[in-house]
Amino acid sequence: MNVRSATKDDLAAIAELFASVEEAVTGRPSRLDATTVDGWLQTIAFDANTWLFEEDGRLVAGAFAQQFGLRGNSARAVRPSAWGRGLGTRLVELVETRFAHGGANRVHSWTVAGDKAADELFLGRGYREARRFWEMAVELETDPVEPSVRVAPFTEEDARAFHAALEESFAEHWEHQPESFEEWWTRQRGRANFDPSLWFVIRDGNELAGVARNEARPPAGYVGALGVRPAWRGRGYGRALLLHSFREFRNRGMTGATLGVDAANSTGATKLYESVGMHVEQETVVWEKRLE
Repeated sequence: MNVRSATKDDLAAIAELFASVEEAVTGRPSRLDATTVDGWLQTIAFDANTWLFEEDGRLVAGAFAQQFGLRGNSARAVRPSAWGRGLGTRLVELVETRFAHGGANRVHSWTVAGDKAADELFLGRGYREARRFWEMAVELETDPVEPSVRVAPFTEEDARAFHAALEESFAEHWEHQPESFEEWWTRQRGRANFDPSLWFVIRDGNELAGVARNEARPPAGYVGALGVRPAWRGRGYGRALLLHSFREFRNRGMTGATLGVDAANSTGATKLYESVGMHVEQETVVWEKRLE
């Protein structure tokens, strides 16, 4: 078996690998594609923090990792046809060793909820369930209601204020990792599907009260980040940004919309998303282990 680091040319193959696990566990087709994986790996050092296992020229297992201060974050997948061969254990060992060498004191790993083999693997290695996240979706079969609050397009002059609004909105979210404007803006512009014409704001005078950063992930649109600053919450701004985003997705020929949310979100985001017709399409589990 050949083991190597990933390259940008592997994005589609990595998407297909992770999708094979999702489909085996959930019994539903996966939405994963190369654009999604490009977003996952955008700031990861491929040479040091990715591992691909190939057999007869086919990708059968893979993992990637990134360290944030003392916390390591990772995900791995083993093709269902290769389950039971110890590849999952080997990938977890590689990730843990990398984080230990980097000085991390704990590691997170993401899995599809309902993956019993993964549950057994992580529990057996001293992990505990730390959090659950939902991917929520809505089909845009008819034009969404027009929001009562005025939503405006993003302009590049808004970039710093847009970033600051997101940082303020997400400051208390679980494991939020602050990011400088320069790092954030460079990362956004580096996305394969970067399209700021899909970004929207709600203004209050010279202030940005709420912001939405969206992406096209055909056949659906993706709400990458939706934030309302604390002083402006409770006014329906989050709902207005969602409805405006949905209308724009539909106007561009997209048939649905998706987003990811912390299932334990304390701001009421999950209830907001349900109120505009979204439902939980998939659940993921974040496992945590303390490294000695």
